[in-house]
Amino acid sequence: MKPILRDFPYSFETERLTIRGPLPGDGLELFTAVTESQAELKPWMPWAVDLPDAEAYEARVREGRLKFLAREDLWMMLLLKGTDTIIGGSGLHRIDWDVPKFEIGYWVRTSYARKGYITEAVTGLTNFAFDVLGARRVEIRCDAKNERSAAIPRRLDFTLEGIIRHDDRDHLAKELRDTMIFSKIRRD
Repeated sequence: MKPILRDFPYSFETERLTIRGPLPGDGLELFTAVTESQAELKPWMPWAVDLPDAEAYEARVREGRLKFLAREDLWMMLLLKGTDTIIGGSGLHRIDWDVPKFEIGYWVRTSYARKGYITEAVTGLTNFAFDVLGARRVEIRCDAKNERSAAIPRRLDFTLEGIIRHDDRDHLAKELRDTMIFSKIRRD
């Protein structure tokens, strides 16, 4: 089946979050959340080094919506349930519909860090991938030095499959870095 023909919800809820694809109008709130969190995001997220303005974020949101609808990338906003407050971003990326497999990425707004929101979001996204999208494999990859990020898959019983050494260059220091790969799989 062509990915564009796959029907599934644009949003779902967890105990405290609404997790949904980007919508027109999200740009300013997303820009505010990223700007607030830039210092914490910059070491790990190349896109957080030089931030564009709110209008550029609105364009990104609209492009993200198109990719979601085309089933190319399922970028998701993390909102406090019942509000329009964006507290982070996540989603299902690097999709291979033939397996199917997905990679979960995530970040949290600084003022909402260390409150369990990312653990809750990753649990919800993992369940969504397996139960709604029929995933056979879900991955989480992170810089081997990013212990806070690596704590999430460890906490959620993902398996550390390995560390790819000298996998990429650090976007700030330009030194070679290692990538940890965690996964969960669904067997028949």
